[in-house]
Amino acid sequence: MSSSTASRRVLTGITTTGTPHLGNYVGSIRASVRASRAPGVQSFYFLADYHALIKCDDPERIQRSTLEIASSWLAAGLDPEHVVFYRQSDIPEIPELSWFLTCVTGKGLLNRAHAYKAMLDKNAAAGQEPDHDVTAGLFMYPVLMAADILMFDAHQVPVGRDQIQHLEMARDMASSFNHLYGEHLTLPEVLIDDNVALLPGLDGRKMSKSYDNTIALFGSQAQMRKQIMSIVTDSRAPGEPKDTESSALFQIYRAFATDDETAAFARAFDEGIAWGDAKQVLFDRIDQEVGPMRERYAHLTAHPQEVEAILLRGAEKARAIATPKMRVLRRAVGLRALGSTAATAVAPVRTKGELASFKQYRDSDGRFYFKLTEPGGRVLLQSNAFESPRDAGNVVKRLQTEGVAALPELTAHFVPNDTVEQTDLDDALTRLVLHHAG
Repeated sequence: MSSSTASRRVLTGITTTGTPHLGNYVGSIRASVRASRAPGVQSFYFLADYHALIKCDDPERIQRSTLEIASSWLAAGLDPEHVVFYRQSDIPEIPELSWFLTCVTGKGLLNRAHAYKAMLDKNAAAGQEPDHDVTAGLFMYPVLMAADILMFDAHQVPVGRDQIQHLEMARDMASSFNHLYGEHLTLPEVLIDDNVALLPGLDGRKMSKSYDNTIALFGSQAQMRKQIMSIVTDSRAPGEPKDTESSALFQIYRAFATDDETAAFARAFDEGIAWGDAKQVLFDRIDQEVGPMRERYAHLTAHPQEVEAILLRGAEKARAIATPKMRVLRRAVGLRALGSTAATAVAPVRTKGELASFKQYRDSDGRFYFKLTEPGGRVLLQSNAFESPRDAGNVVKRLQTEGVAALPELTAHFVPNDTVEQTDLDDALTRLVLHHAG
């Protein structure tokens, strides 16, 4: 699927080890929610709770963080009906693919991973053994991340510059797999947005839980106001002009304000606004944007069963893609029924002639139909009637670009056919999607 079609896939993961703060909202959540509404994009957002196990051994914290992060994204406007929003651990195909990738990935590649090398450097500085406190999970983290991405044939993955290496490693793993077993995995591209704001924290350093300098995203109004009032400022008195570029307070305001509002606030700095007044202006502006979301967040965290239901529906959508994909990959590597042979396994897609194809036509009743036919002539899928060729074409387009994932929504458009195995239809559609992706 080329990035110019309506099926360009963008995937984002969020590790479930903490409570989102204002910096997470500005640096990730807000921009990602806006991007999810863009035309021509199929967005995948997942809660990376398997990854959380690498960093956190507190089960209650992981469970609570999963609820808080999911609720934050939903409260910020993520539409689970428009995107695929799921929990990583609800997709068993991901760890299975991770094992497939493990078997084609050289240890030397993983030795170069930044997180692993950082642990080696830390241990060397402390006089410890090189692999002290290094778990296999930490070492294998890039493989699991690659499986997250490659499972859904993501075309682009938004990451910070410190994560570029992981995308390059995912491409290497996909290339190794494809070289051995055929062109089954899409090589992802890095999506970097250098315009994403990185908020300073209360002390002027980057806002981070590690520095204990964060502003809660969905705390109470009183909590947010107290934190904003504690932002470190210089000693310039009321009436004395203040510098905007060195002010964490001003940088945070600019991340929320319009250009006109920012210009007006800069003039107030030039005119010597008192720090207390400036902090009140900042609180009012942030609360203007975040306040309306706070009630939704409070409701969701108080009703975790609603969030659970949303995530399970998202998992169904994700598995509608992952299950047939994994069926193809299992057959490709040789994990197939003993009665089958290599000739019956799904071969790499190379030419259009090897694929099933759609044929649209107008029948004698004046209405429009389509069918999906194998090269040998067997009909895998026959449509019911459509009143216009455009309606029929739209369904065909969805099947070509979304594959098996589109079937549940489109069932009413098809004539039941008990003579065709579901696996044959799934494989034909999956190969078509892979062909368009190539």
